[in-house]
Amino acid sequence: MPQHRPRRPLRDWLVHAPYKLRALVRADEIWLSVLASLAGLAAGLSVTAMGLVAQTMHQLLFGLPHGERLSGLVSADPVRVLLVLGGGGLFVGLIGLGIMRWRPTRAIDPIEANALYGGRMSLYDSAIVVVQTLISNGVGASVGLEAGYTQVGSSLASELGARFRLRRNDQRLLVGCGAAGAIAAAFNAPLTGAFYAFELVIGTYSLATLAPVMAASIVAVVVTRLLSPELYGFDIQLPTAIPPLDYLPILGLGILAALAGIAIMRGVTLAEQAFRVSRMPAWLRPAIGGLAVAGLAMVSPQVLSAGHAALSFGIDAPYPLRHIALLFLLKAAASAISLGSGFRGGLFFASLFLGALVGKLFAALLAMVTVTHAIPEVVLALVGMSALAVAIVGGPLTMGFLALESTGSLPLTVAVLLASVVSSLTVRRTFGYSFATWRFHLRGEAIRSAVDIGWVRSLTVARMMRREMRTVRADTTVAAFRRDFPLGATNRVVVIDAADRYAGIVLVAEAHAPGTDEAAKLPSILHYTDAMLTPQMTVKDAIGLFERAESDALAVVDSPDSRRVIGLLTEAYALRRYSEELDRRRKELSGE
Repeated sequence: MPQHRPRRPLRDWLVHAPYKLRALVRADEIWLSVLASLAGLAAGLSVTAMGLVAQTMHQLLFGLPHGERLSGLVSADPVRVLLVLGGGGLFVGLIGLGIMRWRPTRAIDPIEANALYGGRMSLYDSAIVVVQTLISNGVGASVGLEAGYTQVGSSLASELGARFRLRRNDQRLLVGCGAAGAIAAAFNAPLTGAFYAFELVIGTYSLATLAPVMAASIVAVVVTRLLSPELYGFDIQLPTAIPPLDYLPILGLGILAALAGIAIMRGVTLAEQAFRVSRMPAWLRPAIGGLAVAGLAMVSPQVLSAGHAALSFGIDAPYPLRHIALLFLLKAAASAISLGSGFRGGLFFASLFLGALVGKLFAALLAMVTVTHAIPEVVLALVGMSALAVAIVGGPLTMGFLALESTGSLPLTVAVLLASVVSSLTVRRTFGYSFATWRFHLRGEAIRSAVDIGWVRSLTVARMMRREMRTVRADTTVAAFRRDFPLGATNRVVVIDAADRYAGIVLVAEAHAPGTDEAAKLPSILHYTDAMLTPQMTVKDAIGLFERAESDALAVVDSPDSRRVIGLLTEAYALRRYSEELDRRRKELSGE
């Protein structure tokens, strides 16, 4: 008798568990929220570990007492600062040189990943970014860790989504959850992290995305509070109400902060160009930049690192006007030189510190012209902090919730939101980019936000064109053409020359029109001789070419040089496919 193999339920369960989990996550949004919580857990652990590593490096390299922050130093040993920043810059440059040879691909950040690649990120490339950011911040360069936080949080979430084979929209959402957890953990502010994801990484807000993003933010904050006793916030006295007339100067501060943010972003670009024009080897630039930052730190150590302690101590410190202006210039220059020379990091926290200085500077100037009533300096410092951060980073609601969660003051939050909206509008009308999207623009990428435009690039002419078409030789006479292509047989025929190259399109109705010379050759009635599509063109490019050529159909050639015809595309079909995809994305964004 045949023997039956014994059943192994545990082994069968383990084998099929991944498939069942994938099915659950794809079918039920509750399980997607569970997955988002895991992304928040990973982000919280990563942020805590990165902060610990960076602080340990500061203590070892700069000889800081335990608990002391680098940017909170009153004075620093000039020799140590020069050696650490110069040597650290050289180390960063040599690491960059090795990376370019070993892995020359460029890392994709969360905004770019969600805008172009459906939330797909490389974990290896992100690990490289994190290491470079840690070293740059650890040796005292004027850069923040927030870029590394969001990179590692988003890439871990992206990897998690890839393991579960999420749909494109869910994958993008999970990347936003990772970024939300990272920012929430960095600032101990779950609402700030959530709206950072909505405004900057996901690109939109909907009820369908609320639960996963909030779950990731809250889990990340809980993890950070359990592991790290130092929590971000301001222990300061704030007024219980802000008079309505005070909103007028607050509006002016929003505009001033926007202009300062644009100047800082331009300054980073100018610093990059200056190092590039100098023809200095790329691996040597961070060392020279580090020495320059060290020189600025000898004037004020508050320019070192991201500036956490400098902001905490200086937000309500009674600095004189000259000191505030000097510190703003030093910090702005240090950040521009650090990023321009090749150090890796972000401007998020530096923008908060610089914005607070702009607010204090505005308060000092306002006090000179105000006789009866003056807005408290600390209020303008917090408003300036948020407004300048909006100008550089983006996200007015993000900064509004940061003000609320770090101070607990609702009147201040209203003022912050007002200035942030004004700052955002000013930047959009005069500059058009945040710091992240500005750097995309410099690389030639047309990205203004994290809204998914990758589908536009994937919807190419090659995918839409019809390969079946009618062709005819250019030396054919009109009479022969009429015989071979009677009215009603087709609307248009592609004409090729003796070398099988595209020559133009003949409209059948025009060829049969009365008065057309039957003995003439087809070139006499050719249209669109220089208007042709290529397979790599996106649907948006194709629609633009249809409009310029004033044609309802165009031939597709393999390249403009060879002009070998491979297909035909009509404007009506391209518009229909474009509308279908737009409607599909709209439904995904609204959660329908």
